[in-house]
Amino acid sequence: MPETDLRLLPGDMNGMDAIELGCGTGYVSGWMARRGARVVGVDISAEQLRTARRLAEQHRVEVTFVEASAEEVPCPDESFDFAISEYGAATWCDPHVWIPEAHRLLRPSGELVFMSNSTLSVVCSPDVGPAGERLERDYFPLHRLDWRQDGGGIEFNLPVSGWFRLLRDTGFEVVDFFEVQAPSGGDEVNFFVTGDWARRFPSEQGWRARKR
Repeated sequence: MPETDLRLLPGDMNGMDAIELGCGTGYVSGWMARRGARVVGVDISAEQLRTARRLAEQHRVEVTFVEASAEEVPCPDESFDFAISEYGAATWCDPHVWIPEAHRLLRPSGELVFMSNSTLSVVCSPDVGPAGERLERDYFPLHRLDWRQDGGGIEFNLPVSGWFRLLRDTGFEVVDFFEVQAPSGGDEVNFFVTGDWARRFPSEQGWRARKR
């Protein structure tokens, strides 16, 4: 799905201080810089950041990259107007830690946007192999997920009600919650779902929240 359809980012970010939590190679940070924001990209991987710095220089975008966990960012309180995690922290960090950290980093009325695997897709995914049409794990205890048997790593997710509750209790107002439908199908497995599965069911979900 193109950003023109998802609209995760404000169209005009001139004068905004923005942070990407779990920036990887920094392409979202680059998008924000091109829209006029002063951008900090945070990632725990030195190798990813080396690539991010090289690409930023190659494409002539100005981004400050910081090696750190999104659960503990070395920036002062209320430093940013906008925070985003496109996967990154939203997948790899404990939400009970990184969501409060994002709240700390944002100024009053600052916005947090994040996108990750949908809760439904996690519930329908076996320990090995792609998501199917049956429930593979209990819904309510969802938190820490271990995909190492299938070549992955440790990820985090919550029941949808758990996300709403965590955001509310942390001090955010939920502005939007959306589930992404793939624009076309197919039987090839992309990451952990097929195109047909993602056409019928949401494999991704996103949140937009505002600091109260």
